[in-house]
Amino acid sequence: MVGSRGSSDTVRDVRGFATKFYTDEGVFDLVANNIPVFFIQDGNKFPDLVHAIKPEPHNEIPQATAAHDTFWDFASLMPETAHMLMWLMSDRGIPRSFRMMEGFGVNTFRFVNAKGKAHFIKWHWKPVEGTAALVWDEAQKLSGKDADWLRRDLWDAIEDGHYPEFELGVQIVKEKDEHKFDFDILDATKIIPEDEVPVSIIGKMVLNRNPDNFFAETEQVAFHPGHVVPGIDFTNDPLLQGRLFSYLDTQLNRFGSANFHEIPINRPLAPVNNNQGAGFMRMGIRKGRTHYFPNSLGGGCPMMAGPEHGGFVHYMEKVDGQKVKRRSESFKDHFSQATMFWNSLSSDEKEHVVSAYHFEIGKVETHAVRHRMVHEILNYIDHDLATMVAEGVGVEAPKKFAGKKNKKKAPEVGIEFRMRTDTIRSLRVAIALADGFDYEQYSAVKQMLEDGGATPTVVSLFLGTMTSASGEEVEVDKSHVTAASVMFDALYIPGGKANVEAQSELGDALHFIQAMFKHAKPIGATGEAIKLIDKAYLPGIDAGKPKATKPLGVILSEDGAKESFLSDFKEAIAHKRFFKRKQSPMVPA
Repeated sequence: MVGSRGSSDTVRDVRGFATKFYTDEGVFDLVANNIPVFFIQDGNKFPDLVHAIKPEPHNEIPQATAAHDTFWDFASLMPETAHMLMWLMSDRGIPRSFRMMEGFGVNTFRFVNAKGKAHFIKWHWKPVEGTAALVWDEAQKLSGKDADWLRRDLWDAIEDGHYPEFELGVQIVKEKDEHKFDFDILDATKIIPEDEVPVSIIGKMVLNRNPDNFFAETEQVAFHPGHVVPGIDFTNDPLLQGRLFSYLDTQLNRFGSANFHEIPINRPLAPVNNNQGAGFMRMGIRKGRTHYFPNSLGGGCPMMAGPEHGGFVHYMEKVDGQKVKRRSESFKDHFSQATMFWNSLSSDEKEHVVSAYHFEIGKVETHAVRHRMVHEILNYIDHDLATMVAEGVGVEAPKKFAGKKNKKKAPEVGIEFRMRTDTIRSLRVAIALADGFDYEQYSAVKQMLEDGGATPTVVSLFLGTMTSASGEEVEVDKSHVTAASVMFDALYIPGGKANVEAQSELGDALHFIQAMFKHAKPIGATGEAIKLIDKAYLPGIDAGKPKATKPLGVILSEDGAKESFLSDFKEAIAHKRFFKRKQSPMVPA
């Protein structure tokens, strides 16, 4: 992420997704992102990208966001950023959880078999829990309530035994098919649509424990895309070629030693000898006089391992032509896949993209930059998109681009396409209580949540215990001071006259309901608690007509937590969001 260490987890940004594989033949680092494309095509532009997106140099503001003049000045002059910007402005830019976030290798690599035959590949990580995102207002509020939200969510899920699982997949393209696509597969600003090349699942990763020491096991990890093992090799992807240099250079500067690979968390399982006999972080103690090759004093050892000893050998690729610094003509299409991305989104997701551009470009003070971004980038992606963005950023609407409209789609790019709606496992449900609550209703819902693998959390005014109308005591997990609706996936309120009367006079409790509604999350209420829903004044919700509120994710039951309510509420929680609440911006939350 672009923010300095300690910046908020939930800002709109790209998330790294790096994984270290300890194999019998050495270490393989899959250095990925949660977005399958990148801003630039050539690694030489990376310093410019970083300089543009960082806080502006004269005042070191703003922190951890691209919403400022220098970034959008750069982006508006670099059409190759168009596709990546669409992903970033979409829900992909603000994931609900690291557990519900896809990973992509971005660059094109090779698989090389034992006979030396090669295939082009693209790496994919697919979360078993499906994909999900925050809404922007929710992401902003989480930054204030808990800046470490995404890391805490991952840690807590593992501690609770809800081990995140990710399937590892690859898209495989035969060498002879390299040029059969209408784009260059070595262009890092392009995806290979899955309807053209399906993803083949080849493995699974389960995160079944947290680090024992964060610094030793996480902070000191050194990733490098050049760390590959026999069978995996590079391509002429120009961005990848730049990364092969820059990552090693970064680690050398970061650790201050070429021996960073000897730190326990980075050390390969396979035995490795080299001629680095000294330097900081030297962990191994090797005997002998010779740290060079060739030599006679050490019997010629250590010597380079050839292929007959398992040494790495690059794929033999025949190359013809002059060596020049110039991008291929096939890299010049910057807008077709950005348009494809827009075409593929649901109407709700499109609204979120427009709102994201309103925020990001709306923060730009220079009118010329806003105008150029709308007229010379967005209008080439989609005229309707450009017109809607122009309205919110003080720029006149552009004239319709006369070119042929691209109607191609790739449904898998949207968050909703991979969202799982068949489980409530690992979701967090707030149960709002005050003294005098109905214990039977509370217990029935709590049991349903636990049986489904969700995490029920009792929220009240203060920590301590709450006493039910029938005398049972329940421990409060979170107070209104330490928790907020943005930290939960759903809300349940049990009946009980005293419970409802107390919460109806409590502003924090009513605000909790309103914010849940505004952020399109499921709400359940039983018995007298239906009156509390009325008191919250939710637009379009008539508590006297429970059946009418069900499609909006508000599940009500005057008869208590009966089986039908439990089933309907569980289904609503699994659905996660109800964006049909078109009046939600009216909610004062």
